[in-house]
Amino acid sequence: MNLPLNNEAFSVRQPLGELGDDPALYKTLLESTLAIPWKIDWASMRFAYIGPQIEPLLGWAQDSWVSVEDWTSRIHPDDRDYVVNFCVSQSLAGIDHEADYRALTKDKGYVWIRDVVHVVRNEAGEVESLIGFMFDISERKRIEHELLKMQKKLEALSFEDGLTGSANRRLFDQRLAAEWKSARAAQEPLSMVLLDIDHFKQYNDFYGHVQGDECLMKVAAALGLAGSRLRDLVARYGGEEFALLLPDTDEAEALAIAEKCREAVEALQIPHARSGCGAVVTVSVGVGTVIPPDDGQVRHFCEAVDKRLYAAKQAGRNRVVSTFSA
Repeated sequence: MNLPLNNEAFSVRQPLGELGDDPALYKTLLESTLAIPWKIDWASMRFAYIGPQIEPLLGWAQDSWVSVEDWTSRIHPDDRDYVVNFCVSQSLAGIDHEADYRALTKDKGYVWIRDVVHVVRNEAGEVESLIGFMFDISERKRIEHELLKMQKKLEALSFEDGLTGSANRRLFDQRLAAEWKSARAAQEPLSMVLLDIDHFKQYNDFYGHVQGDECLMKVAAALGLAGSRLRDLVARYGGEEFALLLPDTDEAEALAIAEKCREAVEALQIPHARSGCGAVVTVSVGVGTVIPPDDGQVRHFCEAVDKRLYAAKQAGRNRVVSTFSA
């Protein structure tokens, strides 16, 4: 293909005087850059030119780029409809634009491309041609992908308790606020379970903090199995205290899950020589259920559940106290 070089073809501005009007010089400049220049005639929808850099990048020979059909067929299927529709609509409107997409290579791979497009119009304002540059942005996309993965990992860590792997208090509070709002709108029950490991300070003092950490991890794992429904959330609420958030769960269901948690921890049979309520590690449990009223506050709900946990401790520990059992 011959490059139709003139002052209107590849630049909105007039060429710099220092460069003169030598077409060969412009051709050399265009074809020595890593960006790939191209031009499409709007009336025929055929390539008037595409730079030779296209072949080393995508594998398709320079003379195989004949019409826009060649361009569209070499866009990744997942990107094709959006990119084509966007570029056509912008071009029809006479708007300069750019698009990022995956261009298919001849060996059936793909390269991330940024296409920067300038719409050339005649004196009547009609679209005459499209000119632009393709840039290989694969490395930029790879870095963006790695940064996104890192960001998601950091976000996950920011919501995870570092010791037990359960959700942390921050995530629990956010989810509680969201589920409270949802339950109030749908007028559905929302339940919460608070658990506290019985005499954990004495456990730590007698067995040491390393054993104490192992105890917390085992308890968290047992609770995770007990509260394993899709929307259930198990969180380390603070210290040796854990919480379960049970959306769309009525009082009877919540009490059954709470008792299952208590039994699961006791079944671990972790020796506790300094417990005042048994020979193994146990938990005291408070349970509450509410259909949030319009004027209700989530803080009051948490306080009510906490009072039931305190009642379980006062009643001898290793037991569940709920609205049913109070």
